Amino acid sequence: MANPEITKNDYFGGLSFSFRIARRYLFSKKSHNAINIISGISAGGVAVGTIALVCVLSVFNGFESLISNMFSAFDPDLKITLTHGKTFDVNSKEISELRKMKPVAVFTEVIEENALLRFRDKQMPATIKGVSDDFERMTRIDSIMYDGKFILYDGAFQRAVAGVGVAGTLGLGAHFIDPLYIYAPRRTSKINLLRPENSFNQIGTFVSGIFSVKQLQYDDHYVLISISLARDLFEYQKSTVSAVELKLEKGADQTNVQKQIKTLLGEKFQVKNRYEQQESFFKIMKIEKWITYLILCFILLIASFNIIGSLSMLIIDKKADIQTLRNLGADNQLIKRIFLFEGWLISGVGAMVGIGLGALLCLLQQYFGLLRLGTGYVVDAYPVVTNVIDILLVFGTVLIMGFLAAYYPVRYIRTKENLND
Repeated sequence: MANPEITKNDYFGGLSFSFRIARRYLFSKKSHNAINIISGISAGGVAVGTIALVCVLSVFNGFESLISNMFSAFDPDLKITLTHGKTFDVNSKEISELRKMKPVAVFTEVIEENALLRFRDKQMPATIKGVSDDFERMTRIDSIMYDGKFILYDGAFQRAVAGVGVAGTLGLGAHFIDPLYIYAPRRTSKINLLRPENSFNQIGTFVSGIFSVKQLQYDDHYVLISISLARDLFEYQKSTVSAVELKLEKGADQTNVQKQIKTLLGEKFQVKNRYEQQESFFKIMKIEKWITYLILCFILLIASFNIIGSLSMLIIDKKADIQTLRNLGADNQLIKRIFLFEGWLISGVGAMVGIGLGALLCLLQQYFGLLRLGTGYVVDAYPVVTNVIDILLVFGTVLIMGFLAAYYPVRYIRTKENLND
């Protein structure tokens, strides 16, 4: 007689039946107490691995958030530069239309070039960034001032604001009497081999403040001056810029505004958000995070192999039950699902306990700083940010590994039952 067609209700009813039996096997007392102990050890090993995954991923998220906040004090919401070339006219039609866009709160003109610094008897190369008057409104530069104030023109003298690394190299301080000299090659004339010193433009300015982003690429290389002084130094026209930096209105959809600006300006310009401005740095952090994740997953997989021993002993213990189920008409697929669910339940219990304890540890670290970094670091304790997506990823990873660990003993028993037939 042909087997009747299996309906959807039959299939899900079989799953429900398998799950109920697996749940009963997990929590009921076994004939051998060692099976309960091994099951507990298996769940405990999975829980420990899960705690490690949750905590490590949260720490990486914390460092990424910390560094992102540091950059946000100096970097704009959006930065516009040429795709090919160095400078462009800020009075062009496209840029003029950009100024009028409603989401744009602050529009800052920027000239950025390399130059030579000299203070007293010390010299060093640096990146000179000339900015317009609204740069202070666009960034949170006041929050990162290490010494002095952010002043680029006091009404009588041109001022400069240097990075803390530049100040340390040259021995600068805010409001020093001696001027800081900046040298840049002349763009509009040839080099004078007889008097090479005449081939450079030179300006003198006084340092009004020192900033500290706590990132070497800014602190050790950047000096801020007014854009008018930068144009005189590098011999640029009044409407020439090397970049335009934007701050958006509060609540504006940055992704949507970025797309609108890209459509307006075309392929001639690049429009980068904060992440894209530091793309290489954040990519390295992402790579480090996921390499660490893979290493911990490998350790978790080894811990999950305890489930093999637990299931093997459970199958031996429930051999009479398996035979009873077969006599009642249960096929190999149903028996297989019972023990697959059993393996999943062991790993699931371990995952939920591990996620709960991991989240609790991260919460305690966030508010009490249990693990300290020591002196000389940006923060005193390890920063943590628990991400819901990471939690779901960890839970899914543990379940997959639980399936892999449970599949081998289940497959072996099924083969054995087939041979007995």
